[in-house]
Amino acid sequence: MEVGSAASAVQQRRPRVAVCMTPGIGHLIPIMELAKVLIDRHGFSVTIITLAFSASATQSSLLSSLPSDHFSHISLPPVPLDDLPDDVRIETTMSEATVRSLPALRHALSALPDVVVFISDLFSTDTFSVASQLGLPHYLFFPTNLLALSLILHLPVIEAAATDHDHHLPDPLRLPGCFPIPRPDILHPIQDRSNDAYRWFVHHGRRYREAQGILVNSFDAIEPGAAAALCEAEPGRPPVYLVGPLTRKPEKSGDEEAECLRWLDRHPPRSVLYVSFGSGGTLPKAQLAELALGLEMSGQRFLWVVRSPSDGEENSEAFFTVQSKADPFRFLPNGFAERTQDVGLLIPSWAPQTAVLHHPATGGILSHCGWNSTLESVVAGVAMVAWPLFAEQRQNAVMLAAGAGIALLAKAGEGGLVPREEVARVVREMIEGEEGKAARRQVAELREKALNNLKVGGAAEKALDDVVKEWKR
Repeated sequence: MEVGSAASAVQQRRPRVAVCMTPGIGHLIPIMELAKVLIDRHGFSVTIITLAFSASATQSSLLSSLPSDHFSHISLPPVPLDDLPDDVRIETTMSEATVRSLPALRHALSALPDVVVFISDLFSTDTFSVASQLGLPHYLFFPTNLLALSLILHLPVIEAAATDHDHHLPDPLRLPGCFPIPRPDILHPIQDRSNDAYRWFVHHGRRYREAQGILVNSFDAIEPGAAAALCEAEPGRPPVYLVGPLTRKPEKSGDEEAECLRWLDRHPPRSVLYVSFGSGGTLPKAQLAELALGLEMSGQRFLWVVRSPSDGEENSEAFFTVQSKADPFRFLPNGFAERTQDVGLLIPSWAPQTAVLHHPATGGILSHCGWNSTLESVVAGVAMVAWPLFAEQRQNAVMLAAGAGIALLAKAGEGGLVPREEVARVVREMIEGEEGKAARRQVAELREKALNNLKVGGAAEKALDDVVKEWKR
């Protein structure tokens, strides 16, 4: 908030962008990067509004890193969620929490000075009602890719054509500009039309069309067909602006994190596989063990961010925090750490990911295919072993492997478990094999296109400039 004399306050006042975000670190990171650009390059102040149930030390730490002069944060008060079923999916929880927070959001927005535009993201579209009541232009920020956006926009069309006997989505699923998506189960949890999560996705797909524009954290070279289809004007659909890739710069590391970079310094170029399932991904105990034994069997160097396994086989249970609930090393196979100490480094819970990806010793990443990690890998020129866990990650994995050609797929066996033999095979192929070399060539080309996109006068800057002109006008 500006201080000083009234004249000084008027002089310093900036138009304000208010952003109400869907819970999750994966959503917060690109919104923060967008906020930095709006503050530094376009002269806005930014207020990020979060829901109480997503609060965590990690979220607070990230928010505190934004420039305080023109940034503020509002956490809406808690709302009751104990009436939701025990097996409720995370998409339903986030959507319900948003709806129940609308009165508090209206109060918070009414009290904010100088708001000229309101932005919602992904599962927060019911906030458009509040923006409309307050006369605020409202936009959607879509933190993931165009494939996912195309899917959600078309779910209402698919639903309208479905019958009561159609319990699943069409196979394969065909979306404008996108390659056919095989096996509807890769769209879990929305392949089941009877699931509450599916109904929420359809609801949000309808509300996306109420936005006055959709800002997407992607760029045309990584998914050219979808970009061509969605960036072409269509009656009844808001204009789409490709403002990505919005990614973090390599982090400054403390002593503990810098040790992993010093460890990488001791290894040859492109010889280490970085293993990380992002800020919210966890593996069941059996899968954690198979991954460990497969890494050992591969004989390759690896740097693994280990997290304690999930309870009840739920891969997204750590969605809101990067911290493990227990010492993760005690869940590894007996003797694994000792047997692999010459070729592997184990890090609990968190690593300076962008710094690791940009290190010359990193030859690939075994990734959950979350969109933030995907874009960070592309900007660093690092190919991927695709190991999706939840949300849109299954779609991303297929798109990155079959579409962009920058990922190798880790293939699951019976029961969805990726066996150690498959782990060893795909890790060796990434570091030493011809498929790995081909993926690295592809990602090197894509990296150049991404960096050109971000240059002064590049496509991302021009797209955001177009939106900002509308806001300031």
